[in-house]
Amino acid sequence: MILGIDASNLRVGGGVTHLTELLGAARLPLHGFSQVIVWSGSRTLKRIEEQPWLRKAHEPVLDEGLLRRAMWQRTRLSAAARAAACDVLLVPGGTYAGDFHPVVTMSRNLLPFEWRELRRYGWSRMALKTFLLRLTQTRSFRRADGLIFLTDYAREAVTRVTGDIRGRAATVPHGIDTRFVLVPRPQRPIESFSASQPFRILYVSIIDMYKHQWHVAEAVASLRAGGLPITLELVGPAYPPAMKRLRATLARVDPRGEFIHCPGAVSHDALPARYAQADLCVFASSCENMPNILLEAMASGLPIACSRLGPMPELLGDGGVYFDPERPQDIAHALRNLIESPALRAQLAQRSFARAGAYSWQRCADETFAFLATCARSAERPA
Repeated sequence: MILGIDASNLRVGGGVTHLTELLGAARLPLHGFSQVIVWSGSRTLKRIEEQPWLRKAHEPVLDEGLLRRAMWQRTRLSAAARAAACDVLLVPGGTYAGDFHPVVTMSRNLLPFEWRELRRYGWSRMALKTFLLRLTQTRSFRRADGLIFLTDYAREAVTRVTGDIRGRAATVPHGIDTRFVLVPRPQRPIESFSASQPFRILYVSIIDMYKHQWHVAEAVASLRAGGLPITLELVGPAYPPAMKRLRATLARVDPRGEFIHCPGAVSHDALPARYAQADLCVFASSCENMPNILLEAMASGLPIACSRLGPMPELLGDGGVYFDPERPQDIAHALRNLIESPALRAQLAQRSFARAGAYSWQRCADETFAFLATCARSAERPA
């Protein structure tokens, strides 16, 4: 069989990582595939490793803006897939407007489907863009022959909005880059830390309205005021309105920048070192499809204080201390429980590290290609 992949809207971030890892771990003969064709722009295609069974189909229009790429998908992709004799088409970006079948889409962004989270953006361009995505993806998911979810939580949240979907569905979680794997370290008592050698708390994530970095800053400031020698590093790019809110909080709780640091975006290659230097990871998001950052922290052998909302308990299980991400005092309580108990830190770090072992790219690739093969074989070949 021949698999086509529409990567026209995959340009940066997790979507590209997923595609490169998926193809890198592919075992095509195991699932009945002989060839994979990927349509995308030059930037994304350069990231994909060469394979004898892989054809990189570069379309110059896919190096252009979103509107041009969307028009290409709508008017030309289906014909291209038929001309290539594809048996199934995978659209990992989620939105599909063509008429080729069978087609398999993916649910990767949960924000459009959680109204409470979407309302955080008020009357803004971001809110409008996300609401339109809710409409287009709902239509795509209902028409697809197959739909891949990353977590069971996301599956339930999305289908509450879309209603019953006519196609097959599967939950296939992402994997973890092995560069993040670090065996849990011995945990030191908080008394062994000091102002010059503080206990380092790390939060890796985009600064955004549903990530609640300002609440984490409030919690850390209260613990610091109580005498704990701790620092907080907030690593990631920023959505400007959220950054404005965070700066207002920092100006109040740490005006001199003594213990809360925001270095901005850090390359993915540099993140393993950040985890290795930290003593504890905090993750305070209230809206996630599948939080790769949480998986990275688990694989890095760190004790974790985590939001109890969304799919986080599904991934972390009994490997962390949970809190309400919108209550700074609850975040502070969770952090204090971990900071003051090295035994608890050690126990939970071991548990989360063990759970992380279940999330491999090989597993993701095998389950994805098996599902694609099922969808291809169960559908009639288009004329």
